[in-house]
Amino acid sequence: MSTTPHRASIAVIDAKRRGIGLNVREIWAYRELLGFFAWRDFTARYKQTALGFAWAVLQPVLMTVVFTIFLGRLAKLPSDGIPYVPFVLAGLVPWTFFNNATTAGSESLVASGAVLSKVWFPRIVLPVGTALAWLPDVVIASCLLVGVAAVYGIGVHVTLLLAPAFLLLAMLVATAAATWLAPLNVAYRDVRYGLTLLMQLWLFATPVAYPASLVPQRMRPWLALNPMTSVIEGFRWCVIGGPRPGRELLVSLAVTLAALMSGLIYFHRSEPFFADVI
Repeated sequence: MSTTPHRASIAVIDAKRRGIGLNVREIWAYRELLGFFAWRDFTARYKQTALGFAWAVLQPVLMTVVFTIFLGRLAKLPSDGIPYVPFVLAGLVPWTFFNNATTAGSESLVASGAVLSKVWFPRIVLPVGTALAWLPDVVIASCLLVGVAAVYGIGVHVTLLLAPAFLLLAMLVATAAATWLAPLNVAYRDVRYGLTLLMQLWLFATPVAYPASLVPQRMRPWLALNPMTSVIEGFRWCVIGGPRPGRELLVSLAVTLAALMSGLIYFHRSEPFFADVI
């Protein structure tokens, strides 16, 4: 009988750090957890609500009413020859999705603090899952937009098939913003208050309630640096017509990718401290 002492094996579980910290295979391995977080946020949002899914359209509809009265009727802003109601609603549908996904994504780490301190998983699935949870809302609001456009005599065109691409771009912009804001919110809880003001300013810096053609030509390059400009203009073109996105779309894509990559680097470097700070 052997008297060699048995050596206990020790397994160390740690996050693998490669490149900028975004291991695609690792994210794919946790795809079920990503879906779980998205489904959890979606179901919790409408649990025990009287209006249920009506909240998905209530926000853009009420904002459309306000913008139509004060900007369309009183200020008489132009709308590129399109009736103002579907014009502004077509801007508010993707904007509301972006606003909600960004705001919820910035709170995703703090809201899941109890989970972060108990088990390891790729933390990036939290802001991404939060953004995915708002996709059903934007689909419902988009269906309402098509119905409103039909009431105003705007038919469905083949360009409608490209609308999901611009919603995907809106999700990428929201994810890029969340990769910066979520870690900052862990360290500084002032972020949640400053974000409210930031989103209000961002709304008026984006051609949601006014056409991009209203902006002076010399300022158009600066407007293109706001990726939500291409999202709004592109989504509006797909659904109700209007000017087709031009070279500004390439600028918006470049800005979005730069913000997303740099945000992932910052998120990756901040990740080891999440559980300790929250």
